[in-house]
Amino acid sequence: MKRYIPFLKLGPPRVAVLRLTGTIGSGARAPLSDEALAPLIDRAFRKGKPDAVALLINSPGGSPVQSALIAARIRRLSEEKKIPVHAFVEDVAASGGYWLAAAADDIWADYGSMIGSIGVISASFGAHELLNRQGVERRVYTSVKSKSMLDPFLPEKPEDVARMKEILSDMHAGFEAYVKSRRGEKLVNDPDLFTGRVWLGEKAVKMGLIDGLAHIEPKLKELYGEKVVLIRYGRRRTTLSRLGLSVADEAFAAIEERAAFARFGL
Repeated sequence: MKRYIPFLKLGPPRVAVLRLTGTIGSGARAPLSDEALAPLIDRAFRKGKPDAVALLINSPGGSPVQSALIAARIRRLSEEKKIPVHAFVEDVAASGGYWLAAAADDIWADYGSMIGSIGVISASFGAHELLNRQGVERRVYTSVKSKSMLDPFLPEKPEDVARMKEILSDMHAGFEAYVKSRRGEKLVNDPDLFTGRVWLGEKAVKMGLIDGLAHIEPKLKELYGEKVVLIRYGRRRTTLSRLGLSVADEAFAAIEERAAFARFGL
């Protein structure tokens, strides 16, 4: 008669597992972006009325805005559906990757996982001397003085550097406030916590950045029982990619992603 009782869930507990792997950028073709992940996140929270959602994270970070958008989407659905979220870190959850992890109610990692890097970075290059040697003159005209900033083909200006540092400082303050709002009293009072440093698993536990050392399947069985069913969600390759028609774009993306992971020796 149970099947006739409305809203009664039958069968073992179900946990939707959402894999978040790669760098965080904008657009549907980025490894991780709000645009690309929106339908997956929505499906993970809505399909089959899961008992929980688990985030399987392996990301060195990327766009702070996209990190915030993805994390906010996860939090909105978690609160709307009253579904708990657990994060599990593989190799790394650093910078924007940690921003995603902090969207969960608790964070678990391997003893060798790299955690943290709470900070903001901006990288560019300067090629004005190369242009000068080749006899090439760079010409830039603007209607206002602040329209052009840190042009890589012109000598660096102190006022441009000061403005960029101000922007990065504001972004960093937002990142710090977000982590504090999510981790609360779990965080230790340590001057190194928000300096961009990373910690391995055990030290990350002591810093309050994660809740403990655990792997996804054993931990979910501990939380939801031995019969828990894991429903896995992840991005699929596009049709063009499967046909080999986007080789150049994928090659450049792979190089950029490899460089991002390489910062952590991965």
